[in-house]
Amino acid sequence: MKMIKRHTIISITALFGISFGLLTSCSSSRMSSGGEVTGIAAARWSDNTPYGMVLISPGSIMAGPQGDSTWSAVNDSRGISVDAFWMDETEVTNAKYRQFVHWVRDSIIRERLADPAYCGNEDFKITEDREGNPIKPRLNWNKAIPWRTADEDEQRVIDGMYRTNPITGIKELDPTQLNYRYEVYNNAEAVKRKNRRNPITNEYEYADAPLITKDTAYIDEEGHVIRKTLTRRLTSEYDFINTYIVNVYPDTTTWVNDFENSMNEPYVRTYFSHGNYDNHPVVGVSWEQANAYCNWRTEFLKRSLGSNANHIEPFRLPTEAEWEYAARAGKNENIYPWNGDGTFAEDRGCFYANFKPNEGNYARDGFVITSQVGAYNANDFGLYDMAGNVSEWTSTAYAENISRMTSDLNPEYRYDASPDDPSIMKRKIVRGGSWKDVSHNIRSDIRMWEYQNGQRSYIGFRCVRTHIGFSNGKQK
Repeated sequence: MKMIKRHTIISITALFGISFGLLTSCSSSRMSSGGEVTGIAAARWSDNTPYGMVLISPGSIMAGPQGDSTWSAVNDSRGISVDAFWMDETEVTNAKYRQFVHWVRDSIIRERLADPAYCGNEDFKITEDREGNPIKPRLNWNKAIPWRTADEDEQRVIDGMYRTNPITGIKELDPTQLNYRYEVYNNAEAVKRKNRRNPITNEYEYADAPLITKDTAYIDEEGHVIRKTLTRRLTSEYDFINTYIVNVYPDTTTWVNDFENSMNEPYVRTYFSHGNYDNHPVVGVSWEQANAYCNWRTEFLKRSLGSNANHIEPFRLPTEAEWEYAARAGKNENIYPWNGDGTFAEDRGCFYANFKPNEGNYARDGFVITSQVGAYNANDFGLYDMAGNVSEWTSTAYAENISRMTSDLNPEYRYDASPDDPSIMKRKIVRGGSWKDVSHNIRSDIRMWEYQNGQRSYIGFRCVRTHIGFSNGKQK
């Protein structure tokens, strides 16, 4: 059978993520006896503890640099408050991120096995419901990929996801094909008054429809991913849907490119693929890839919930304020995730985190590069590795005057950079310091940044989810 070359991407739509759980009550419109107004109860849903996450209660803190004369750091702290959220107790590991990579691989294979241009096996696509009514086509995950029993055409599809290394001759996954497409509805922009019509006059706040910017992405005929940011007059709610195509494979070459004249090449071959590093934090993942992972994790959970998936609060990157509040366990006196201003436990003869204790001495804390997650004690919130190991992406864009730009209630500064924007507009805040940093740089009040498409051997991430249902500091 002649193969027709096509470029396949996996599409996930994430339009209206809300909160996770099952509906537990229904509202009633019955009048109370006696004619008194007693109110109508809204539907409620339980928010069970997400796997591997810790619930962070709402609170306040003096956030930001607290000053350090040794490092000429200026005191720029200010009071902020954050609402409740769930946070991963550890950084996302190689094993967990690899599950995302393999899901994208398996999705592309299923898509091609169902495509008439490749195999045309309709069993890999669901096009009808149980009653035989047509539905929007979706992949059939109950149909196993024939890894060991494939016929000639099926084997060609499977082999097409791999390449032979020209140097070693080893068959390996082709990372260039692992593109993940997803859509996000920008509710924050959609609800702004300037972008809504007056219900009485049916006109916008200004005479003309407001200008909006909209991210879009597609693959051209030559297989190149084209990303654009469109600026145009608002026409409908669909203008707030942003489309992204992200290659999800981490950059394993960062171990060489981040360190000149070093013998780090073995990490290139083994860090993401060898089982000995399964529980180490994933690195070489950009801010854009981390966001794609959060989207996939949300959709992956939705599938398991079935009809209960309409009430899912999406996974996302933490805001800078959430990250610092969680790292310092809500304590103003903590400049590290632990109590005190030292990094070495004299009574136990060990360090509190994985960092670079001395010049050139990465190994003194027990690890040369990253450690497995959770190798050190958790902070008082139950979070591990909030200092050192790897720096962590936040959702917050970097600006020199950010502390004066943001609210003191759930502060956040977002800037969705266009592909054509200068590099200076593509900076995102990273926190926590890493295995290669000295003690000052792993402080919880220190702000650093990296370009959103930057991939480093010392930057990883963890996810959060907004929690709904606190009253007076107690979970409902």
